[in-house]
Amino acid sequence: MACGTCSTGKDGQPKGCKNNGTCGTDSCNKHTVFDWLANMSLPNGEKPFNWVEVRFKNGRKDYYKNTENLTLAIGDVVATQAQSGHDVGMVTLTGELVRVQMKRKKISEDTEDFMKIYRKASQKDIDIWSSARDKEEPMKVKARQLAIDLKLQMKISDIEFQGDASKATFYYTAEERVDFRELIKLFAREFRTRIEMKQVGFRQEAARLGGIGSCGRELCCSTWLTDFRSVSTSAARYQQLSLNPQKLAGQCGKLKCCLNYELDSYLDALREIPKPEIKLYTKKGTAVCQKTDIFKGHLWYAYEGEWMNWHKITKDQANEIIALNKKKEKIASLEEYAQDLIEDTKTEFENVVGQDSLTRFDSPKGNTKRKNNRRNKRRKKPQNKKNNAK
Repeated sequence: MACGTCSTGKDGQPKGCKNNGTCGTDSCNKHTVFDWLANMSLPNGEKPFNWVEVRFKNGRKDYYKNTENLTLAIGDVVATQAQSGHDVGMVTLTGELVRVQMKRKKISEDTEDFMKIYRKASQKDIDIWSSARDKEEPMKVKARQLAIDLKLQMKISDIEFQGDASKATFYYTAEERVDFRELIKLFAREFRTRIEMKQVGFRQEAARLGGIGSCGRELCCSTWLTDFRSVSTSAARYQQLSLNPQKLAGQCGKLKCCLNYELDSYLDALREIPKPEIKLYTKKGTAVCQKTDIFKGHLWYAYEGEWMNWHKITKDQANEIIALNKKKEKIASLEEYAQDLIEDTKTEFENVVGQDSLTRFDSPKGNTKRKNNRRNKRRKKPQNKKNNAK
């Protein structure tokens, strides 16, 4: 859900809150969770859950304990504990839903090794944080050039400063192990700050950077998908998709996660459909499967030697023939079961516009001549009256 200011402005242009992802409702950010318990009050004597969810750059989230009993709401900028110094982030979730999210991510709330929230961020904290964020993009360009000069087989995808600007984390991807000890020395000498290198997978890189998929929507990994399940080419085979790497691969270079979305439906439908390698034995000859329509339950078979003539039968008919073949019985031919392949492909379009002709806005040529003649007659009539008056 978007905030109220994310409406359309003048001339169809998007209005937006112009807060660059830091609006108070936190509804324009990555992996946003809608707090559907916000309007519900706790039972008498029940204390609110003292953990909060804090979001940092590019959807990175952590859970912190509110040991100071601060009154926090979604959208508050807070200073949180870090390994050294402090970090600055935004509160994205409070209350009982934080308990649910922690349980889902297997984070114990009774652990003694927890991170806590120091305070609500002051204006000085926010100024230091925003100035450090402004340095990240030019630093990334320079860091990539230094990695190229050292001929390292790695790609620096993102840089994230800590809230107090005391440390910069460099996220990179690489196919193999990379010795970047010399690179860290160059970074420390060039950027004058503590450096931390963090390797991420290609899917995690796409989730951090975001983008638009081939479906025209934002990437699932950058909006709502958090668990990355393995995707294999067998998922494409079950769905009868062409094994084209350019079409099956996403922006991360790996197989698209959406190949798993409908896989279960295809597997359920395939249970009742005979395998394509099973041949049908008839008195006329042996038939081989050529094509399968999974959801309609149709199969096309062709006799060996007559590959151009296909016979369409249903899955129930195919299973019936296979059952007879197991009893060493043969049917006369597939023509007894086959359905007509000629289907009515004529599409009837409804008149939703209210006009039948596509040329309804074109003016006929004959009418234009008549109109011109009428105009010429009108122009001549006043002249004749003047002559008669003389």
